[in-house]
Amino acid sequence: MAIKKYLDVQPTRRNVLTGLAAAGAATTLPGFAPYVQAQSSAPIRIGFQVHRTGIGAAYGRWYDRTTTAAAKVINDAGGINGRPVEIIAEDDGTDPKRGAEVIEKFATHHKADIAFGTLFSHVVIGSAPRAGELKMPYFVVSEGHHVASGMLNRYTLQPGITDVKSQVQAMAPFVADNLGKKVTMIFPDFAFGHDHRDYFSAAVEAQGGEVVAKIAIPPTETSFTKYFPKIPRNTDVIYHVMVGPAVLTFVKEMGEFFGSSRPEIFGFIDSLEAVDLKTPGLDFLEGTYFWEGNPRYAQANQSEHDKFYRAAVGVDENGASVSDGKDVSTYAHMFGCWETLHVIKAGMEASGYQGPSDRAKLIEAVEAMTNMPLSQAHPQGAKVFNGKTHQVFGHQYITQVKGGRLELAHTTSIEDTMYPDEVDYTSQSF
Repeated sequence: MAIKKYLDVQPTRRNVLTGLAAAGAATTLPGFAPYVQAQSSAPIRIGFQVHRTGIGAAYGRWYDRTTTAAAKVINDAGGINGRPVEIIAEDDGTDPKRGAEVIEKFATHHKADIAFGTLFSHVVIGSAPRAGELKMPYFVVSEGHHVASGMLNRYTLQPGITDVKSQVQAMAPFVADNLGKKVTMIFPDFAFGHDHRDYFSAAVEAQGGEVVAKIAIPPTETSFTKYFPKIPRNTDVIYHVMVGPAVLTFVKEMGEFFGSSRPEIFGFIDSLEAVDLKTPGLDFLEGTYFWEGNPRYAQANQSEHDKFYRAAVGVDENGASVSDGKDVSTYAHMFGCWETLHVIKAGMEASGYQGPSDRAKLIEAVEAMTNMPLSQAHPQGAKVFNGKTHQVFGHQYITQVKGGRLELAHTTSIEDTMYPDEVDYTSQSF
């Protein structure tokens, strides 16, 4: 993808005016005004596919909380096209088969306008084909490369959070230049982990580095001591990304294995999402580095938009619940729910969305988006959306553990995260 192209192109005003004009013209048709009035006051029903159970439950709980907060902010400001937003949540169990069933339920039982969710890649991959069959717009808050790769369909969009390919591409230069050239990777053995394995390996090799070992761990594993002896002695850097309820066990056991002598460590915060850094047994992490999609701890350069977002969701400056300092949020990821809902609002308003017959217009309106500036709607940072690939690109953050806090060490540019297009969904018919 040509970077300059996407930084220079702006959403067209013509599309906005066309949609609004069409909506306005409809009210002049004989006998149509009462129908339009009824439609315009009805809630916009958003089916929320959420991980309430299964290995994604820790994320799901905070995705739920963030989604509720975003919907309240939107409704307090007048809703979408003057209509309130109604969130209809269904648990997918962090299971791909159940995820597809949830999409079906949104369409046939709840009569939802669109579907929205979820984090775990295998659930998105299992759900998206059914969304396409039902012609249900499916806005995902995932990180897998499945959307931008062309694996899915025109009805599936990822406009609120970057994908793994973007993230690791932006991280690799920092790792190779500052921590070491010989890397051992530890990752979960499913689609999300495989994206890390494939794209980070390529990215670090492009920096003159080498991945000396790739250790895949089943996502349901509860003990990890048998994996650490597989780390080669010539490893300069351990690159780890783990998910699920056993992440704390993983990190503690890694510390116990290495003791005071360890390689450099670079982790994706997934390995410690919803985990208090001051937990006993995590002292060895002092000085290590993490990728964060959004810094958990309020930084010295904290924006007013981040302050607003934290207050709305009920998160303190340490990334924990304001009502319970031990209840640590999934702050590095959950902003994607907030930002995606605001993209949905912008797309519906630009297209003059009234109901399911306008779903194609909604998708086209989102596809026309490009620049998303830092704002209340986008508190994580400015972004550029690629309408062809349905993927957003944005700043990434590298933090270092200092005194039990994650302090910002490096911020990537948006350009660092971009890569050539692999699909053009706009060429697909509805």
